[in-house]
Amino acid sequence: MDTLTGIKMFLQVVESGSFVAAADRLDVSTAMVSKHVMNVEDRLGVRLLNRNSRTLSLTEPGRVYFERCKVILDDLEETELELGSLGTTARGTLRITCPSWFAGQRLADVLARYRQRYPEVVVDVSFEDRIADLVEEGYDLALRVSPDARLLPSGLIARPVKSMSFLLAGSREYLERHGTPGSPEDLAHHDCIAVGSQDSWVLRGPTSKTEVPARVVARYRSMAGVAHAVAAGIGLAPLPRIFFEDPLFAPRVMPVLPDYPVALGTLYLVYVSRRNVPRKIRSFIDFFLEAALGKQEQPAIAAVA
Repeated sequence: MDTLTGIKMFLQVVESGSFVAAADRLDVSTAMVSKHVMNVEDRLGVRLLNRNSRTLSLTEPGRVYFERCKVILDDLEETELELGSLGTTARGTLRITCPSWFAGQRLADVLARYRQRYPEVVVDVSFEDRIADLVEEGYDLALRVSPDARLLPSGLIARPVKSMSFLLAGSREYLERHGTPGSPEDLAHHDCIAVGSQDSWVLRGPTSKTEVPARVVARYRSMAGVAHAVAAGIGLAPLPRIFFEDPLFAPRVMPVLPDYPVALGTLYLVYVSRRNVPRKIRSFIDFFLEAALGKQEQPAIAAVA
């Protein structure tokens, strides 16, 4: 039997806590996992695991073997990443996670141009309004908007792309019916669509901040849903500026109180800190910065603390 496969299955059994759980994660039968682990024990001439119908534990030799094999496999993975990064062609599957409101024409156009330049990369994008764990969930990159890089998950590299702001928005039909607010105080008389559990908005005026209570008539848990609700005329809500340029929303949605943005932030490219960034990740970072900023690339910033 293959030694490396046996080691991987042994490690998975220990990390999963059972042969059944390891088999599920490896998508093989429990009998196959057991056979590989027994083969490792036979080859070494020692028992690695104490097991009965209910419990599973490492023997003393098993603990030593587990720790050594884990280091070996980590070194092997790092070596493969290093060799892959030395290749001249980006290839493989690039997994990206980003907020739901990125699922518009602008990002689609960027991805289309990226695919033209790097046809051997398959782009796998998840649009979700949550902070996915890049390491645990196997993502290569994340697009994140945050007012401060220090608020992003620790232990990652966050590369700034461009500043972004959110403005209050309303549909043309809604504003014709209810009038256009002329000041933050006027918002008290307007229907509002809340993002999650929000009950007020902080507007950043030319000289100071103003917190305004929101007369909430609907709540949405995704920014994409909020944009559609605004376009439908349900009420006012903060939207990223990109929605006012989106062909789907531009004819129906317009900014309200443009001198009072609701939030300011920076778009970051976030990825796991590695000494040797795989070619597929490096190619996308460089391409995305080029698409967003022309040829002027932002300097690489330090890892998020």
